[in-house]
Amino acid sequence: MTPNLFFGLGPIQYIMKAMEATDQWVKAGTIENRFEGDRITQALQEAGIPFLIKSFLDTAYDGLYIPQKGWGAVMVPEKNKEEAERLISEVKKTFVREEKDETGQRG
Repeated sequence: MTPNLFFGLGPIQYIMKAMEATDQWVKAGTIENRFEGDRITQALQEAGIPFLIKSFLDTAYDGLYIPQKGWGAVMVPEKNKEEAERLISEVKKTFVREEKDETGQRG
């Protein structure tokens, strides 16, 4: 029987440790906010790409590091990285266009 190296970790930490141990998952992009994350999630689900979104939101610091790191990172299997990067790029372009349409300017 193989020993459980991740005993005592919560489900998300277990998944992250398992991903890191296999070196098969890579960062495919950065998410700027939760709304963008929702859209990227939908696009990746529709494409059938397995993914994990790792949020950088830290309630102890009230989002202090979000401007530096972004809201989160999208992790995907290495074999899906190029397709995921393409989808993430498309979602980000759409997100910027919609924001510009609503305000008449970007930002």
